[in-house]
Amino acid sequence: MERTTKTEKVNRNHPAFNKNSEPFYSIVMEGLKGKVEGDHFWDAVAENAVFEFLYNIPGFTNKIVGRKSYMDWFAGYSMVLHSADHLKVYETTDGNIVILEYQVHGVAPTGKPYNNSFCSIITIKDRRIIHWRDYMDSLAVMLAVTADK
Repeated sequence: MERTTKTEKVNRNHPAFNKNSEPFYSIVMEGLKGKVEGDHFWDAVAENAVFEFLYNIPGFTNKIVGRKSYMDWFAGYSMVLHSADHLKVYETTDGNIVILEYQVHGVAPTGKPYNNSFCSIITIKDRRIIHWRDYMDSLAVMLAVTADK
């Protein structure tokens, strides 16, 4: 796995650097403070990181491999987040695994409110995120993105 040095930055012109996602990026970086390098979430992600999503949403992938692939997916993220809160941080005794519980709040493309709770289990090596396993309230997404009849 390649390691990004502290002075290297991920391309800030990539569409994944979307202000609508900033509350998510900020709360994660708050939870990982002192454990990862970088000024932004994407700086902290190792190039070959693996992301697993244990969601039950039709058409949503359960695994993305590589920072660029996840950035490309995030470029199309359609929720407009206004805030994130209720952060709880748990870590293993060796500090290589950090568990974050948090909530995000915003508006879905349907115009409906979006409020979701997450539990992210993050493995860190060489001060970079190398593995991410995510759990969330899948029903919250489905209710927010489904148009009323």
